[in-house]
Amino acid sequence: MRRLLAFVKLGRPKFLVGGFVLYGLGAALAVRGGAVFDPGSFLWGQLVVTAAQLMTHYANDYFDLAADRANRTPTQFSGGSRVLVGGTLRPAVALIAAYVLLLIAVSAAVMLGRRAGPEALLIAVVTILLAWGYSAPPLRLCARGLGELTTALVVTLLVPLLGHVLQAHALGAPIFLAAALPCALQFAMLLAIEFPDAASDAATGKRTLVVRMGAPAAARLYAVITLGAFGALPFFAGAGLPARVAAAPALLVPIAVWQALRVARGAHGDPARRESVAFWSVALLIASAGAELLATIAGG
Repeated sequence: MRRLLAFVKLGRPKFLVGGFVLYGLGAALAVRGGAVFDPGSFLWGQLVVTAAQLMTHYANDYFDLAADRANRTPTQFSGGSRVLVGGTLRPAVALIAAYVLLLIAVSAAVMLGRRAGPEALLIAVVTILLAWGYSAPPLRLCARGLGELTTALVVTLLVPLLGHVLQAHALGAPIFLAAALPCALQFAMLLAIEFPDAASDAATGKRTLVVRMGAPAAARLYAVITLGAFGALPFFAGAGLPARVAAAPALLVPIAVWQALRVARGAHGDPARRESVAFWSVALLIASAGAELLATIAGG
């Protein structure tokens, strides 16, 4: 039982919530635009998304083991699951799980291609490839200063696009506009999560964007992205995103301003506030995407 629980913890299931919300947002916008809901395609698509997410989590712990072992300041959001570091399970367990999940994701993607056509297959395959290349060699994008952009593209752009195209069989401006705010917040969230890991990442050759830029510059970038993303909401509404959907995340603007300012002023470097910085970054992302999803559903 102890090993079973450790295996579940290794997969970091709490981070799967975003995949459900963002995939659901894409599907909901398609249905709101007049598409007839296809439950079969929806479930196959969710399988691709969830399997790819879990694959990434298990692969991350395996390929980032050296950095995680060197990390002396882990938080509940960074530094890996700590399962492999603690020795509860062998590293090979994580790698085998990642390969199995890769096979599941690819198989589900092939099924989607048969049901929904080449566009859905392409989005699913690119999602899986980028998710695998995030931490796995030879790409290992997370160590090249490209992991932040890769994660934003996969989780907050390709995932809602997949949900949308499986229902509408086409892509339009609203889904891209709806994904813009979560995409920016996902990028910023990765910076927040990387702050506590910067020393161990640098020591083990993992050149994240925070390592490359330095923490003070990355903190300023975090603030600019966060404030700019919420400041662009009126533009999204004017460009074609339903007004209700664009307005819903605006309720979070006070929190976003508070969070951006305190990070820019040094909260990212305060050991007592690092956990809080990461928590509110995650909360802003999930709450914003959730607000868009609820506004889309309520809009009929």
